[in-house]
Amino acid sequence: MRSLDIAGTGMLAQQTNVEVISNNIANMTTTGFKRRRAEFQDLLYQNLRRVGSNSSDAGTVVPSGAQVGLGVKTGAIYRINEQGNLQQTSNSLDVAIKGTGHFQVTLPNGETAYTRDGTFGLSPDGQIVTADGYPIAPGITVPPNAHDVTINAGGEVQVKIDGQTAPQTVGTLQLATFANDAGLEAQGDNLLVASAASGQPVTGTPGSPGFGSVMQGFVETSNVNVVSEITNLITAQRAYEMNSRVITTSDQMQSTLTNLR
Repeated sequence: MRSLDIAGTGMLAQQTNVEVISNNIANMTTTGFKRRRAEFQDLLYQNLRRVGSNSSDAGTVVPSGAQVGLGVKTGAIYRINEQGNLQQTSNSLDVAIKGTGHFQVTLPNGETAYTRDGTFGLSPDGQIVTADGYPIAPGITVPPNAHDVTINAGGEVQVKIDGQTAPQTVGTLQLATFANDAGLEAQGDNLLVASAASGQPVTGTPGSPGFGSVMQGFVETSNVNVVSEITNLITAQRAYEMNSRVITTSDQMQSTLTNLR
């Protein structure tokens, strides 16, 4: 019976759906996390009577035909890049992006990764780095005799140095945008890398046309909506149960056949 295999694909699809939802809930407090959404597609159809075929020698045409679907598959898992809330931390090196764009991170192998996580710190030589010690591109170094670090909405990093009245600009943060943000490939550790689907990055200063601004002393929280995720979880659970009921019913039907005398 086709229904056994069809319901099996439905259970696998809902299992994937639950896994995506559980990952969203697990990362509800992850800085800069963007929730995911699973999308599904129907599988191939078996034609019992092809639509549009001739039903007689006179040229009459079958109006709808008869097609039996063979189940469902996972088509994609999209990243929803809506803005998360901004949470104040009062840490002078925490930076949140308000609007579009990603911070650029230089990995140990020389490649560039991208992140919305603005939880920054200083390396032993004073360079602004991520929580894992990866430098932010372009490299910005705070002098050892500097204090009172200020990052304005345009990304300029200014410090006050003992003996000087005017603040000194030590660098400017750069943001990167993509034609298709959903095409960025997640690497874990709040890092994304470019792919053929995302396109090449376009860089610019915060606040310029097409780029968001930055806010010092804030971080962007996860955009996971717990109420929505719990609702989706219940829906996925019920869909899983209904597919399992189809398998039970199909098994009972086959059992009836085998018991015929």
